[in-house]
Amino acid sequence: MNNEQFFEQAQIYIPGGVHSPVRSFKGLDFCPRFIKKSDGAYITDEEGKDFIDFCMSFGPLILGHKHPKVQSAIVDAVNRGWTYGACEKYSLDLAKFIIDRISFIDKIRFVSSGTEAVMTALRLARGYTKKNKIIKFNGCYHGHVDSMLIKSGSGLAGTSTASSLGVTENCSKDTLVVDLGDLDALEKCFQDHDDIAAIIVEPLPANYGLLVQTEDFLRKLKDITKKHNALLIFDEVISGFRVAFGGMAEITGITPDIVTYGKVIGGGMPVGAIAASKEIMDHLAPLGGVYQAGTLSANPVAMCAGLANLEILAQKDFYPNLEKQTQKIVSTFKEWLDKNTQHSIISHSSLFWIVSSDQAISNVDKIPQNLGEKFNKLSNLLLPKGIYLSPNAYEVGFVSQAHTDEVIEELKKRLWS
Repeated sequence: MNNEQFFEQAQIYIPGGVHSPVRSFKGLDFCPRFIKKSDGAYITDEEGKDFIDFCMSFGPLILGHKHPKVQSAIVDAVNRGWTYGACEKYSLDLAKFIIDRISFIDKIRFVSSGTEAVMTALRLARGYTKKNKIIKFNGCYHGHVDSMLIKSGSGLAGTSTASSLGVTENCSKDTLVVDLGDLDALEKCFQDHDDIAAIIVEPLPANYGLLVQTEDFLRKLKDITKKHNALLIFDEVISGFRVAFGGMAEITGITPDIVTYGKVIGGGMPVGAIAASKEIMDHLAPLGGVYQAGTLSANPVAMCAGLANLEILAQKDFYPNLEKQTQKIVSTFKEWLDKNTQHSIISHSSLFWIVSSDQAISNVDKIPQNLGEKFNKLSNLLLPKGIYLSPNAYEVGFVSQAHTDEVIEELKKRLWS
């Protein structure tokens, strides 16, 4: 069967034919590519067409598809057994490896997704502070937790409405929403509410485009939370272990009170994590009164994959080399974009965003209104050339260690063919 036939069948049995909305290619002239296999920087669909992959499973595959060391760790783990529902040493190995290298966390708990990590972090912040409200920012995405599927209401800072059916009005009231960079609105929220438990932010917002924030803004978030006895939560589900081993916290030198991880931490297996100081983490059950549990949390296969992945990332020159390759790819795309489309490219570390604007974009108000239409035209140019971007105008691209000079030369050939 071809991709269209697979998608027709999928829509019969699966809502929208997909298990996550962004995979649906909604707004594009193509149906989803059904992927059969992958290797390194390439994916191959059921029709046998190969693509240079810049989605990388939306970020986790920082070493590329099927890295031999990670693959070997997964196979060895499966041969021992793939779930126990009991204590095992593999999560201990991974926890020690991370904590030994990230100075501001004392303890970590593994879960199965970034959404689950955020959900737990919010509950932990509320339980620790004995306060109810959370401040989030327009343009930051924190998974599909009810209290995070919230948008600002009527353009007024601090007010909120649900951005999804099924999220109750009462849930919306506990989330306050302000715009990225708006420190005055942030201060007003604290003046108007005395029960704010935490601010949550993507220190590198990368779910609604790539909205790079200033270090000064992030530092002021830390100052404001300290001033008002609230916590600062860094959602590093995307940026953690991708921009640096210690994520944006390491790059900026700003210490969050709680940090959430996902994506890269599992080496391509489903893993998320919450980490903080001993004082905060010991409020989690069974030590404290903040409940969290998960049958497949710290799955041994995922723990072994994660450790194999992070052992490579911890090597001295890994991140400088990855950023060097990213800049080569960004330059390659930029040269082609300048001559063929009305797009520019924004990058940070090993992430990039192709956007139909040449302006600096740091919040959602600056994102072009016709972004989806322009991205559809771009996809019509790139996908037939065998170049696979994340299939949505607001999603960023990811570079992996597998995007070697040889792959970059192939990218140039495909772009200019």
